[in-house]
Amino acid sequence: MTETLATPRPLAGASAPAFASHPGYRRMFAPNALTVGIFLPLRFYQGDMAVLAGQADAVADIDRRGFAAVWVRDVPLFDPRFGDAGQVFDPFTYLAYLAARTQRVALATGSAIFSLRHPIDLAKASATIDQLSGGRLVLGVASGDRPAEFPAYGMQHEARGERFAQSVAMFRQLMQADHGAIESPLGRIAGPQFLPKPAAGAVPLLVTGSCRQTLQWVGEHADGWLSYPDSAHTSEGPRRLAQKIRAWRDLIPDAGFRPHATNEWLDLSADPDLPRTPMQGGFVLRTGRKGLLDLLGEWKEAGVNHAALGIQFSQRPVAEVIQELAEEVLPHFPSHEGPTAFAANW
Repeated sequence: MTETLATPRPLAGASAPAFASHPGYRRMFAPNALTVGIFLPLRFYQGDMAVLAGQADAVADIDRRGFAAVWVRDVPLFDPRFGDAGQVFDPFTYLAYLAARTQRVALATGSAIFSLRHPIDLAKASATIDQLSGGRLVLGVASGDRPAEFPAYGMQHEARGERFAQSVAMFRQLMQADHGAIESPLGRIAGPQFLPKPAAGAVPLLVTGSCRQTLQWVGEHADGWLSYPDSAHTSEGPRRLAQKIRAWRDLIPDAGFRPHATNEWLDLSADPDLPRTPMQGGFVLRTGRKGLLDLLGEWKEAGVNHAALGIQFSQRPVAEVIQELAEEVLPHFPSHEGPTAFAANW
């Protein structure tokens, strides 16, 4: 892989100065602890935008109830073969809107497609949202898994891994307060010309899966790792996940803390004793809250630091599911207080 831009060293997790004061990161992550977030959309889009009506009100309620994060997905084009339009709204535009509707909850992407967009545009949108939210943005980043999107952008799907690494490197250097000249395959900049800078000095990058990189690269360059959970209906999945997390953390150069996050699409039953049951070929987990608490406990033991739950497939009303999660699950896995968001009276 050709790379002419010197890649900045990764930032060193919650103990590093850059993230010790980062409100979003600190609300979500701490060693040996697990927090809970909610994936958007709250209802599955099937051709009618009305399913998204009132979602921002629900997100404001999620914020008030103390969840650690809300997550938005990045799906530039709807590919019917995937059968999933994702968040529907542009993730950066929507997070800016949600920043004005919330006060404490971290705003996370799961995941921004770094291979499809230029790092200047990614950095501009990210730093803007981070400033508007008072330092609450956490970026899950990915290389893209929908082949139909790449020719639409005039790119080769096979080249997404190289493009991803180049984008991460240039993004990081743009974010540095005193960056010098940038020489990258993606562009040249003579010297510091980028504003605004992030509210806390940096925006954390959680690499999703492998992004066509080696696990060693992820260990060396990621501020955290977002990976699929393996199967969630038995304890075997969390045990396999634990092995993957250990293998990744063994490759972190300074052995410092880097968080791990995972997600699950959840159909939470009103019956608290309903056992964990895989649905839709294992894509959705149907369970009562006792089964969910068991799963979250197993993930915590595996080394997971944040669980993002998608409730769009739930059969119960959104408000009812959010209330049960807040009252029965969050007390066992509370969000971290950390620093409050910076003043953002824009």
